[in-house]
Amino acid sequence: MDRTFPAGLYHSLIMNKPINHFSTRIWLILVALTILTFCIGEEVAQGKAVMLSVLAIAFIKGQLIANYFMGLRHVSWLWRGIIMGYFVVVGGMIAIAYLTA
Repeated sequence: MDRTFPAGLYHSLIMNKPINHFSTRIWLILVALTILTFCIGEEVAQGKAVMLSVLAIAFIKGQLIANYFMGLRHVSWLWRGIIMGYFVVVGGMIAIAYLTA
């Protein structure tokens, strides 16, 4: 290169590297959980336990996305509670609809 980076830019690029590695790990966990959900849905017989396990995995994935990719890990418990409540209400409604059908 014929130009050098400004000191502040170079420092910020180096400092963000561990955060990117952590985000990559979270993303890989999300991919693994997605593959697990697919395998459970395709290979395991249908039933209440299967449905509840898939919903539990979806809840975990939602929390990972909210905490690490939406940035809710660093906000007050009120906002985290609102998102968690949303996941519980929607998941509960899906479970009730499935179990009563």
